[in-house]
Amino acid sequence: MSCQLAIFDLDGTILDTLDDLTNAVNHALEEYGLPTRGRMEIREFLGNGMTYLIYHAVPQGTPKDTEQKVFDLFCSYYADHCSINTRPYDGIFQLMDDLHAHGCRTAVVSNKGDFAVQTLISQYFPGCFSIAVGEREKDGIRRKPAPDTVNAVLRELNVDRGNAVYIGDSEVDLATANNADMRHILVTWGFRDRDFLIESGGKTIVDTMPQLEEEVLNG
Repeated sequence: MSCQLAIFDLDGTILDTLDDLTNAVNHALEEYGLPTRGRMEIREFLGNGMTYLIYHAVPQGTPKDTEQKVFDLFCSYYADHCSINTRPYDGIFQLMDDLHAHGCRTAVVSNKGDFAVQTLISQYFPGCFSIAVGEREKDGIRRKPAPDTVNAVLRELNVDRGNAVYIGDSEVDLATANNADMRHILVTWGFRDRDFLIESGGKTIVDTMPQLEEEVLNG
């Protein structure tokens, strides 16, 4: 078995975070008298980090200082309400057990703020991942699709990229894998549809956890 490490995206891949993210965005928008967004609109804005999310959630032409206030309130509110409706996807714990049983370690990289990544991983997946890395560009680690977070995990765990696979649910994850020169697997239960993933250039796309396990271990 050549796969020594499976690196997972967080939102839309191992955790369904859409409802809590939508509620937090709309709470911040309402606070500043801005129109709220629908669940599917928020879904389209996800994948490129929290700054990108708020930039697209506020109306076009919103003053920068107002946008920053919305962002700050969103972050503080989400920090306290990030696990109200969030749930692991069905089958993810069995997948983790099976991968570990085959000697494949697991890690998480996300464009979500590192504060939220650490909170969610410790709450929902205690002991499941060797390392979890969120957005922390202030430390000089660029967010996805730059390969920085993936490369940091590979260095920390001393795993060659040829023995690892990157798993996500979006075009950002595909670009991340390509930029890191790694094998990719894209899942269809997250925030992008299969047709969109195919159009984006995805080659290995799975619809179920058993299919994902098969691809990780034997792909």
